[in-house]
Amino acid sequence: DAEGGGDQAACHLPKKQRFAALGQKGATLWMTGCSGAGKTTIATALEDLLVKQYGKHVYRLDGDNLRTGLNRDLTFTEADRAESVRRTGELATLFSDAGVITLVGLISPYREDRDLVRKRHEDQGIPFYEVFLDVPVDELKKRDPKGQYAKVESGELKHFTCIDDPYEEPLNAEITLKTHELQIEDSVNILFRRLERDGILLGAPKVTPPGLPNPDGDMIIDLHVSDAERSAKQAYAKTLPKVMLTDIDLNWLQTIGEGWAAPLKGFMREGTLLE
Repeated sequence: DAEGGGDQAACHLPKKQRFAALGQKGATLWMTGCSGAGKTTIATALEDLLVKQYGKHVYRLDGDNLRTGLNRDLTFTEADRAESVRRTGELATLFSDAGVITLVGLISPYREDRDLVRKRHEDQGIPFYEVFLDVPVDELKKRDPKGQYAKVESGELKHFTCIDDPYEEPLNAEITLKTHELQIEDSVNILFRRLERDGILLGAPKVTPPGLPNPDGDMIIDLHVSDAERSAKQAYAKTLPKVMLTDIDLNWLQTIGEGWAAPLKGFMREGTLLE
């Protein structure tokens, strides 16, 4: 059994098998920033893209759906904010460990709390992306989608994060989005490309360089002879029967040798192909 704060791996199906079956890997995108920076808007748009166009398993966790249940007993004190981040972080690790791409949208103002969530993911081998929505306060006041900044200005609302309560910016966020300079689609595309580059949208282990999709069969095939083996292979080739090759035959030989037809490592007779 897993001890408190320990790895969840002892509790269920190994991640490699689960991810292969789901056709994706679990990961957490932790979106942090001041109120009005666009956390929910961008997470919703990314979820829409991944689910509807790519058929991926995605779930959003944010203040709205957490305060109605999991965090309904918490207030906005510093201690309760820390507990909110801790609970949400634990939930995100479970979702992501289960193969879900988990999108968290929380102001989460304190760096130490966010770093503890990061460590929890790292300890369990779960990809974690801190996404900092970096928007100047003056721009947030202009947006003010919920009218909260106006209430702060009038004195109606006190202890508002980023105004009269602190917000500690990330020091080493994986992704920074200046959403006041980007269209929503641009921000979504940046996040999507990062997930694609890192192989999160594949169930199999990433075997190619960043930005390149896995070959068919998720196996790199390279049949080129190394310099060290060349003399011996050439001597061996002289002992083999000889056949004439056309230009088309050479093209197919290159296809096999360079792995363009992965996972094939050789040619098939017609009967095998038809099977």
